[in-house]
Formats: sequence, structure tokens, C-alpha cells
Amino acid sequence: MQKFTRFTASLSTETRGDGWVLIRHEQSFAMYQGNLLHDPDMARYLGDAEYQMTLGLIDDKPCQLVRVREQLDLPGLSWHGLRGLLGHVDDSTFRLLGVAQQLDIWHDTHRFCGRCGQPTQVRLDERAMECSACGNRQYPKLAPCIIVLVTRGEEVLLARSPNFRSGFFSTLAGFIEPGESAEEALRREVMEEVGIEVEQLEYLGSQNWPFPNSLMLGFHARYAGGEIVPQPGEIEEAHWWHVDQLPAIPPEGTISRWLIDCYLARLSGQPEPPVPA
Repeated sequence: MQKFTRFTASLSTETRGDGWVLIRHEQSFAMYQGNLLHDPDMARYLGDAEYQMTLGLIDDKPCQLVRVREQLDLPGLSWHGLRGLLGHVDDSTFRLLGVAQQLDIWHDTHRFCGRCGQPTQVRLDERAMECSACGNRQYPKLAPCIIVLVTRGEEVLLARSPNFRSGFFSTLAGFIEPGESAEEALRREVMEEVGIEVEQLEYLGSQNWPFPNSLMLGFHARYAGGEIVPQPGEIEEAHWWHVDQLPAIPPEGTISRWLIDCYLARLSGQPEPPVPA
């Protein structure tokens, strides 16, 4: 697809006929013959819209999100959750869908004021929900997280959650708590999840991650001491893996994979790949 070039701040009840439209029902996006819908007229075949929202511009044409009440079964039409599309669509498409999912969830969970409980309304001049009674405004929020590849020479520490598929391992990650710096959160999360100490923390880059609304801050950290002790309920397994014998790891386009690829490039004397969008 074309590149998602920039975002707009406005939310709108109008749909131009020359732009893109994403159709969403509950947790799924509509695709027609494996591609995103980009004909605004398709929206009328997919049930009554609950609301629509301007997401941004694709090649200077507006991109709208339309949330529909019904998930219809039409020839060539399929519905897909965002996580299932990871690694199966290009980076620009995944980023666009991630923006759509985050804003859809924000809209759905801020229909009433958290201060006085009255209904909120979409503002048309900025991306905000405003209380019709007290004027309180709510803006989309991101949850900052750390994600870290812990290294030990030619070995890297990878772990698996009980929710991962069999044989799949990834880097460690966790939310930054109130009052913490990113570095403090990193040391705490590593200690809590696998029981080891780290040093020489190096920030490499960040990625927006729409599960549900995270801003992932990517680090490398060197092993400093301790034995691996997986955190019960959070970490099912964690091991040191030689870089030549890695298990199944996250796909390209994820910051977790990028952290691994950057370390492999350093060990081999190759240029590091660019941070994923």
C-alpha cells in the first residue's frame, strides 16, 4: 500500500469520496481479497456505522476509520485481528492499523467523563473527547514500556510467556511505573522476571506498539550477575541462547527482533538495521 505519511489531529463525521476507509468491527478489520478496503463506497455494504474518525493522510488523501455495528459475510471479504496480521502485512499497513486500533479503543473507552460521568463528545478541532457537562477533555495516552535484550558475549537472554506459542522466545519487556526512569524500570523488570542484574544500559530506539497502546523504549544491557529464576505466572522459560542457535524469535518489523538483529550485526561487524517504524 502507499505510505501513511502523516497524522491529522481532527476527528470528523464526513467522509470524502477520494480517500481511504478502514472498516472495523469490535476487534477485527475488514479486508477484501487480502487487501485493505480503500473504496469509501464499501462502507455502505458493511452495516450502519457507529462513528467514523479521520486517522491521517495517505499520499495526501484522507484515511478514515469507520466502526460498524455488524460484521457481514460477503464474497471475498474477511475479518482479521491486528495481532494475527503481524508479519503478514507490510510495515506501513501494520502501522496504520495500529493507529486505527489505538484510537478506536480510546474512543470506545472514553464515551463518558471520568470526572462527572456525563457523556463525552468528539471535538472536531483536535483529537480529544470533551465532556458535555463539565468540559473535561481526554486525549489519547500512551503507556511507556522498556524492552531489553540482555547480552553475555555471544549469548543473549530470551524468555517466553505462558501465552506464547510453543517454542517461541522474545526479549524482556515491562511497563514503566510512576516515579521511575526508564533505566530504573529496566533494572527492576529484569530482576523481577528473571532474577539477574544488568549493567551498561544502552538506549537504541523506540517503537509504538498497539497492544494495547504502548511506546516501547528499546535497550541493550549487559549481564552483570545472578542465576536465571523465571518469575512465576509471568515467565514460563528463560535461557541463554548462543547467537548461532537462536529459537523461534519475533518477526521483522518488531522492536524485539530489531534489538536482536542489531546485536547480531555488531558481533559480525555489519551495519545495524534501521529502527522499525
